[in-house]
Amino acid sequence: MREPLGPLSLARRLWRYRDLVWQMTERDARSRYRGSAGGLFWVAVHPLLMLVVYTYFFTEVFPSRWGGAEGGRGDFALLLFIGLLLHGMLAEVLTRAPGLVVGHPNFVKKVVFPLDVLPIVSLGTALFHFAIGFAIWLAFHFALRGPPPATAFWLPAIVLPLALFALGCAWGLASLGVYLRDIGQVMPVVAAVLLFASPVFYPLDALRPGLRTLVQASPLTVPLESARRVLMEGRAPDAGALGIYTLVALVVAYAGYVWFQGTRRGFADVI
Repeated sequence: MREPLGPLSLARRLWRYRDLVWQMTERDARSRYRGSAGGLFWVAVHPLLMLVVYTYFFTEVFPSRWGGAEGGRGDFALLLFIGLLLHGMLAEVLTRAPGLVVGHPNFVKKVVFPLDVLPIVSLGTALFHFAIGFAIWLAFHFALRGPPPATAFWLPAIVLPLALFALGCAWGLASLGVYLRDIGQVMPVVAAVLLFASPVFYPLDALRPGLRTLVQASPLTVPLESARRVLMEGRAPDAGALGIYTLVALVVAYAGYVWFQGTRRGFADVI
């Protein structure tokens, strides 16, 4: 039976399967660390280890000139941590997406299952990791600078468009991963490129104009700049830039969903 592809149908479908998404997201988050001695403890340890390594290298080995980091290494770590959290969320969704459908052949062949919820579950797990990391960021901010500014309440409005963009990419990549298995090998490289092609380790203003224009095209640039603005500078985000980014994210999300639903009829034949 062909699924309706209208935006309202998509919204109703997401609402209909909300309990399934919640249960699968919880199971997915737990299964990632099942069997390890540290368990969910690694959710906090991993971003902290990466933060320590990157902060050391970019303040001691490759000194970075960040104009907004008047507080020295502490402020640089806070700025860097924001970038690592947002990049980590997008990278996790992108790298897992090509294997979502391929990794669940029983859902494709033997069970009547809404396959389009798999990318949503992947996004939910990534958002869970982001939330844990942000709680760590808040603890560091309280220790180094006190409570964050009131503009921090803008953060959900910044993360949501990035999540929509990631979800659209996940739907598209999950479908492509069925027909073109090499996509799964390419996406970790794309995620690594995004880390350095976005203003994670450096301020956007430090780049020459030509390179700055290229970096501004990164899907992480607007969320990164907006998050640092509301969390570190106490200023509201650029409404124009964030509004355009949100519209683009909505288009990407809907296009990815339409592509997934249009190609899913051939999944069983390929898998």
